[in-house]
Amino acid sequence: MVPTAETFDVVVIGGGPGGYATALYGAAAGLKIALIEKGKLGGTCLNLGCIPAKELLETASVFRAVAGAAEFGISTSAPTVDFGAVQARKQQVVEQLVGGLGTLLKRRKVTVYDGFGTLGPDHVVKVSGGASGDVELFGDAVVVATGSVPRTIPGFDVDGRLVVTSDELLSLQPLPATAAVIGGGAIGCEFASMMADLGTKVTVLEALPKILPGCDDDITKIVRRQFSKRDIDVRTGVAVTGHEPRKKKGTTVRFGEGETLDVDLVVVSVGRRPFTEGVLDAGTAVVIDERGFVEVDHLCRTPEPGVYAVGDVIATPALAHIGFIEGITVVKDILGESPVGVDYANVPWCIYCFPEVAFAGMSEQSATAAGIEVKVSAHRYMGNGRALIIGEPDGMVKIIARADAAGNAGQIIGVHMVGPWVTEQLGQGYLAVNWGATVDEVAQFIQPHPTLSELFGESVLALTGRSLHG
Repeated sequence: MVPTAETFDVVVIGGGPGGYATALYGAAAGLKIALIEKGKLGGTCLNLGCIPAKELLETASVFRAVAGAAEFGISTSAPTVDFGAVQARKQQVVEQLVGGLGTLLKRRKVTVYDGFGTLGPDHVVKVSGGASGDVELFGDAVVVATGSVPRTIPGFDVDGRLVVTSDELLSLQPLPATAAVIGGGAIGCEFASMMADLGTKVTVLEALPKILPGCDDDITKIVRRQFSKRDIDVRTGVAVTGHEPRKKKGTTVRFGEGETLDVDLVVVSVGRRPFTEGVLDAGTAVVIDERGFVEVDHLCRTPEPGVYAVGDVIATPALAHIGFIEGITVVKDILGESPVGVDYANVPWCIYCFPEVAFAGMSEQSATAAGIEVKVSAHRYMGNGRALIIGEPDGMVKIIARADAAGNAGQIIGVHMVGPWVTEQLGQGYLAVNWGATVDEVAQFIQPHPTLSELFGESVLALTGRSLHG
């Protein structure tokens, strides 16, 4: 039964990337949209994730460049960090983007409700606990986009002083002299890289056999080598068991087979979990699995007709740009435009540590494990003119192609990069993988000179059997 409250074409619960993308795209298509957000618009990405983290990584990059200015014949005194100014600039960037998002939603005539949204039967959404007061909304369609929160682990209660997650770390000032980062995935490596560049002695503790799981082994080796050069101690294959605060300062972390490590701060970076607490009332057919994810099909539809879920709250790659495309997919389905869904196996991944990492598609190891015969081309940045000019020659572009019946390189199934600005270069690699292009087709593309992107072209060209510089 439809309540007397205002009716919308779509009610979106959550204002992070998945939620606001759904709202903006739906409004652009002429739909009447309500967006509910209990915190700040932009969710984790804009406020406590992607944007503030990358801003601090850029600060680390600037510090690293100034410290190495003598290599370019520029004399300067040793740089120092004013962390108050660092945090102020970070917050300015965040607030500018959040404010811009609010303006854009208003321009698109999206009605924004400040409060916590709870979905009940019959597409009724209750809003409570915020500036908008207690109201009820009805949506012909409802989209759950409530995002995620940092995961924690036993023995490491987050207190904001000795033990922090990404939420607390991004607001610390100053950074600690020493730190242990628990977790060597993308977020852990980004934090380790940033802190090390700004003066913290960092140890990464990872339970798996290698850091950056999912990355090609050759790419990971280069990251580890660069970490080692910057005195980042990486311990893999070790499990943490707890910590004991010291009397005067810091804490002692226990890990491995009776090993200990004294640090000022522990950063728990073991991923994120979906946030679904209180999002559903009884009486809907929406299902939350044992891991906390909302169950959906390939078009983000829940078992409840007309109810969808997107972003970190479903078991798909927890990336802002995945939330964007899922929101677009949902709106297209609502409009009856027959979307095809997202090819999650080939989505683009970007990791902003130094050196940067970017990839799409299969690694050489995953392709081999799947029984696929491959042809591989790997070229290093040390022979690239632009890489030498900017002083960052340690990196690699690696292309994985499926071997055809004659044993020659055919379809490109993976592109893996590590080195300077690779997060800005992945676009053509992702396009090749996602469209199922062959090496012969992509080798015809002209790469401008001198650019870092030449290395991608060179690597593909080599797979055709002929090359220029390889």
